[in-house]
Amino acid sequence: MSEVNAVRPVIRIGGVQKIYRMGDNTVAALRGVDLTVLPGEFIAVMGTSGSGKSTLMNILGCLDVPSEGSYHLDGVRVDGMSRNQLADLRNQKLGFVFQGFNLLARTSAVDNVELPLLYDRTGKKRDTRAHAVAALERVGLGGRIDHHPSELSGGQQQRVAIARALVTSPTLLLADEPTGNLDSRTTVEVMALFQELNEQGITILLVTHEPEVAQYAKRIVVVRDGRIVRDHPVVDRRRAADDLAAMDVAAEAEAAGHDVQEAA
Repeated sequence: MSEVNAVRPVIRIGGVQKIYRMGDNTVAALRGVDLTVLPGEFIAVMGTSGSGKSTLMNILGCLDVPSEGSYHLDGVRVDGMSRNQLADLRNQKLGFVFQGFNLLARTSAVDNVELPLLYDRTGKKRDTRAHAVAALERVGLGGRIDHHPSELSGGQQQRVAIARALVTSPTLLLADEPTGNLDSRTTVEVMALFQELNEQGITILLVTHEPEVAQYAKRIVVVRDGRIVRDHPVVDRRRAADDLAAMDVAAEAEAAGHDVQEAA
């Protein structure tokens, strides 16, 4: 492939190490990690506690810097940047979704979503409220823009969080255990939304410890002892929309069975 036709990676890290020093002791959280993520990919990062996946996500999210190695985000060299430069890059190119939603409790959905735009120093998006409303409509919450988090279900709160991540039109969506606080059905609903967004061209990197959630991604990266030990495409990928339809059929059948028993 020629350089003219080559696709620029969203993420390209090479030989990344992260060393923590505690007194005379050193702990290697990452040990020479290489990873390339292309536009439109949907990757699930898996690993046990202490594997290094959280450290990797912090570096990819420009929340931390590598001790050694290189990191390019959408063609921009990240390692060596100052804190202010990293903050600007996060706001311009990254959207974050967390397990705990991280919504402001006394603030409406639209104001929560609008917040990242108020920190955007580029001034590219003038009508910030209109952009926030459009992001909420995109995740199916156009009718809930003035609701506070306490007035929303867990799944709806996570949708608000996803809208907040999308409102800056990021190059990459980073989701850290986004279904960890959700029940089974709501988990599938959120994964259906992620799949829909990915089909629209959004690149997604999701951390999860749940194998069934990882099956909704297109590619799985497994981290162990600070290294990537497996990196492979998903076989027999699950479609969340199909799983939701099957849940609905099962629920209808169960309801019909109860009706028959009551009639008897």
